Amino acid sequence: MSRILVTGAAGYIGSHTCVELLNSGHEVIGIDSLANSSAVAIDRVIELSAPMTFEQVDVLDAAAVDRVFREQQPDAVLHFAGLKAVGESVEVPLLYHRVNVLGTVNLLRSMTQHGCHDIIFSSSCTVYGNPDTLPITEATPIRPISPYGRSKAFVEKILTDTVAAHPDLRTMALRYFNPVGAHASGRLGEDPLGVPNNLMPYVMQTAVGQRDEVRVFGGDYATPDGTCIRDYIHVVDLARAHVAALDRLADLQTVPALNVGTGVGRSVLEIINAASVAVGSEIPHRIVERRPGDAAEVIADPALATEMLGWEATHTLEDI
Repeated sequence: MSRILVTGAAGYIGSHTCVELLNSGHEVIGIDSLANSSAVAIDRVIELSAPMTFEQVDVLDAAAVDRVFREQQPDAVLHFAGLKAVGESVEVPLLYHRVNVLGTVNLLRSMTQHGCHDIIFSSSCTVYGNPDTLPITEATPIRPISPYGRSKAFVEKILTDTVAAHPDLRTMALRYFNPVGAHASGRLGEDPLGVPNNLMPYVMQTAVGQRDEVRVFGGDYATPDGTCIRDYIHVVDLARAHVAALDRLADLQTVPALNVGTGVGRSVLEIINAASVAVGSEIPHRIVERRPGDAAEVIADPALATEMLGWEATHTLEDI
């Protein structure tokens, strides 16, 4: 059993990962600013698994972060805290770089000062931008096309630089493709504050009448149905990838980055149609103009993650 500090613990991916960590026997210390999440998620995590420690701490507050390390003495960090909307990042790039980059710098500084050697970073497939070939491997060139993607790429470089200066530090960046779905209990899921920036919560809010229709950003992409294609991975599969990464990090030492996806692409219209079948009625939608920063098609090659972590996605689109 290890003491794991989880940043962004009340968020969508962080909360599901806390459940998997606790169920695997780890001790969890969660922090979250609650700017885009709710402490109710922590109550649900405890309900579904085991007790954990939680504090409302913003990773931008360097003094508060340092206090957590001093008092809790974690063995490893799973770093989820950050901003993640591609479209919003185009509008407010400085905010994205401040939160995503500076927040990580604060964590790394406290880690090196308090003898915490392991960190798994929540990166993103957006670092690849518009790839020349599919599926995307870890050797695909890093060419982000949005401030959000660039902030993730910057942090990966910062991790590399920090390891060079601190050889006892072990890091791994997991490049997520598109997390969707919810815990089988229905007690945890993706329930963003305000207008959702991701497809699935928008689809489901439309299904229950909170929104009139789903706006599909672009219908003229070079894809079979004209809408963007993404690799959608169930959030529980993604959470389990973090537990596998944590378990293997000591053996692997430092791994720059691994793709975490399914290897199967689904279009926006396919997702809407599958959701319509799941809820038993057609979900209204309308194609509108493209959104800045969106790539046409993004599909993972997760073979390296399977090889190195002994992990693979098992949930289907129907499960999602």
